[in-house]
Amino acid sequence: MKELFRSNDMVLISYLEHRLREENIETLILDSHMSIMEGSLGVLPRRMMVAEEDLVRAKVILDEVRQTHGLDI
Repeated sequence: MKELFRSNDMVLISYLEHRLREENIETLILDSHMSIMEGSLGVLPRRMMVAEEDLVRAKVILDEVRQTHGLDI
């Protein structure tokens, strides 16, 4: 697995996960349970991982999401 991006914006993570799933790209979200350790403040970013063979396609989708929604991620 390779890291696609990291963020503490759960809405963005959910949306991107949905977009990738539409393209049959499976994701793995790491560090989502760290909020227990940090006191549920949402400070620690979650990492979105994809299979190495899907990384190039996933980056294209990430760029589309960035451009479409004017995001700086």
